[in-house]
Amino acid sequence: MVSCEKDLERRTRGKSSCKRDLLLDDRAAFLPLPKQRFEARRLLQASASSESLVRFDRNDYSVPVAYAHRRLTIVATVLEVRLIFEDRLVARHARCWEREKTCYDPVHYLALLESKPGGFDVARPLEEWSLPDCFGLLRRRLEAEDDRHGTRSYIRVLRLLEKFPLEELTAAVEQALAIDVTDAESIRTILEHRADEPITVFSLDGRPHLARVHVPTTDVASYGVLLGGQAS
Repeated sequence: MVSCEKDLERRTRGKSSCKRDLLLDDRAAFLPLPKQRFEARRLLQASASSESLVRFDRNDYSVPVAYAHRRLTIVATVLEVRLIFEDRLVARHARCWEREKTCYDPVHYLALLESKPGGFDVARPLEEWSLPDCFGLLRRRLEAEDDRHGTRSYIRVLRLLEKFPLEELTAAVEQALAIDVTDAESIRTILEHRADEPITVFSLDGRPHLARVHVPTTDVASYGVLLGGQAS
């Protein structure tokens, strides 16, 4: 640091002022930093194809099938690609820096597969989808209970991933299997119950002055005067 300060007093060839004075002149000409943080991103629009794919930078990214043929806004950063319809974020992918690749989110296609369950095992977007073992067990039970509609019932469970993360659904499926329930509505109920905030009890530890406070139980019969129209 001392050597840097000393170097600022030096004059360079062809300059009449020392480096410190030149630095002060440069600082005076600096533009102020913008108040808003700069976002390194690309912003453009594109239409989703009939296969619910949006092309960006020579790669395709999936969106939910409900947005096929829709005009979407692409927000691309170094790390991710976000796809927005009107004011709603409908898809998010890690950005692919290769070329001519297709980035699928299997969840985007479950709504279509629910109406066409026969294509579930051959659907290309699901080819590399690896789920925890409990999902395979759930499917086998559903198909054993109803050979005709078991796959559709299984897809309904998977569609809960449209609203809940995989970790939470996995825990709910494991709990459902343990209590021998397999339908989507029961598993949704488990998910919603697990998401409820636990009730916290106010602790009197370290508050002896509050421990002496007594709140009498209300006599609900006293409210009967309201039914008779009498003033309290």
